[in-house]
Amino acid sequence: MADNKNEYSQKSKPKLKKEEITIVDTKSARKAVVATAVGNGMEWFDFGIYSYLAATIGQVFFPEVSGPMQLVFSFATFAVAFVARPLGGIFFGMLGDRLGRKKVLAITLIMMALATLSIGLIPSHASIGYTATVLLLIARLVQGFSSGGEYSGAMTFIAESTPDKKRGFMSSALEVGTLVGYIAGAGLVTLLTYILGEETMLDWGWRIPFFLSAPIGLIGFYLRNNLEETPAFEAMKEEKSEDEDVSVKDILLFHWRAILIGMFVVFFYIVVNYTVLSYMPSHLTAVLGYGETEGLLLIVIVMVIMIPIVLLMGYFSDRIGAKKIIQGGLIGLILLSIPAFNLIASDNTILVFLGLMILGIFSSSFQGTMPALLPSLFFTNVRNGALAITFNISASLFGGTTPLLISWLISKTMNEMIPAYYLIFASIVGIIVVTIFLKETSGKALRGSPPAVEEKIEIKEILEEPEEALWWHDEKKELDERIENRSEDEK
Repeated sequence: MADNKNEYSQKSKPKLKKEEITIVDTKSARKAVVATAVGNGMEWFDFGIYSYLAATIGQVFFPEVSGPMQLVFSFATFAVAFVARPLGGIFFGMLGDRLGRKKVLAITLIMMALATLSIGLIPSHASIGYTATVLLLIARLVQGFSSGGEYSGAMTFIAESTPDKKRGFMSSALEVGTLVGYIAGAGLVTLLTYILGEETMLDWGWRIPFFLSAPIGLIGFYLRNNLEETPAFEAMKEEKSEDEDVSVKDILLFHWRAILIGMFVVFFYIVVNYTVLSYMPSHLTAVLGYGETEGLLLIVIVMVIMIPIVLLMGYFSDRIGAKKIIQGGLIGLILLSIPAFNLIASDNTILVFLGLMILGIFSSSFQGTMPALLPSLFFTNVRNGALAITFNISASLFGGTTPLLISWLISKTMNEMIPAYYLIFASIVGIIVVTIFLKETSGKALRGSPPAVEEKIEIKEILEEPEEALWWHDEKKELDERIENRSEDEK
C-alpha cells in the first residue's frame, strides 16, 4: 500500500478549502437512492421467496426426510449461499474500490437474477434424484457470491452519494428496498398459495416467483447502469495514483480494528434481521402450526408497517445520532423478546400480530440506521472492500445460519422460545460493543472525505471549524504513520 500524502492527514492541523467541499446534487442523490434501493429490493425478493417457500422447497428437494428436519435441510441449503458471500464480498468489494461502485452494482444484480431464475428451472428430486439437490446448491452458491458484493456495495454507494446531514434518512431507503423485496416475495407466495392451493404450489406453482426475477433484474440493471459514480469515489480517483490500490492484506493489517467492531455490529443486526424477516414465516407454519397463508399474511402486514418506521429511524438518526437509536433497540429486545414470543405462541391472531410487531419495531431501529453507520467505519479508499469483508464474513457466520441454528435447536430441545433467547444473546453482545467501541458519526463527513453538503450556505460554517468538519484527521494521521513505518521496515 503506497504512502498517501493526503494533506488532510499529513499536516498537524486539518485545513479545508472551499472547492474541496462536495455540494451534492439533490436530484442525482435521489436517483442514486431509488436505483440502489430498487436493486436491493430485487436481491431480497430473490432471497425472500426462498425463505417463504422453505417448507415447500424442503418437500420438493428433500422428500426423504420429514417434519422439522425437512425444514432444517431446506434452511441448510439457504445457509449454503452464505459460504460464498465472503468470497464474493472480497472479489466485488476490491473491484468496487478499483473500478467504481456503480459498475459492480450492475454486475451483481444480473448475476443474482440469473441464479434465481435457474432455481425455478431445476427439476424436482422425484425427476432427477440427488442431481436436483446439487443443482440447487450451485444456484444458491452463485446467489451468495453475487450478494457478497451487492449489499455492502449498495450501502457504500448511497452513503457516498448523499449529503452528510441527510445520510441517515436517505440511506434508510436501502432497507425500505429490502422490506419491499421481502413484501413482494411474501405477497406473491401468499397470493399464489391462495389461488393455486398448497397441492398445486408443491407441484409447480412454487417456480413462478423464481421466474419473475429475470424481468425485475433487467429493470434494476437499467436503473443502476444509468447512474453517475459517487462524488467521494471520483474525488479519491483524482487524488490517488495507480500504484495506490489497496490489497486485502493491507485492509486486514491496517483496518482490523474497524473490521472487528463492524463484525460485531453486523452480528446482532443480521441475527435480528434474519430472525424476524427470514425465519419467522417458517416458525409460524412448521413450529406453531399456522396455515402458510395466514402466517405469511401476518408477516407481510408487519413489514408494510415497518417501512415508515424505518424511514423515521433514519430521519431521527440524523438529529439525535444513530448510536442512541441502536442502543434503544437493543435494550428493547433484551427486555421484550420473551414477552413477544409468548404473544406469538398464544394462538390468538391479534396477540400473534402484536408480538411480531414488537420485534418489527426494534428491527426497524437497526434497519433505519445501519446503512449509513456501517460505511462510516472505513476510509474512502478501502470502504467498499473493507465493508464487504466485514459484512459478508459476519453475515455468513451468523446470518444464513440463524434460521438453520434456530430450527435445529428447536428440533432438539422442543423449546419454542429458542428464537427469543438467541435475540437476547445477540442484543447483549450488541449493547456492549455499541456502547464501548462505536463512535457517533451521524451528520459528519465520511472517514477520509471532506464534508458533503446540500446547500452552498453550509460551506461558510464548515470552513470556520475545519477541525470539526475533518473529525477523522487524527485517525488518518495515525494510520498513515503506521503505513509509512511499515514501508520503512520493508525497505
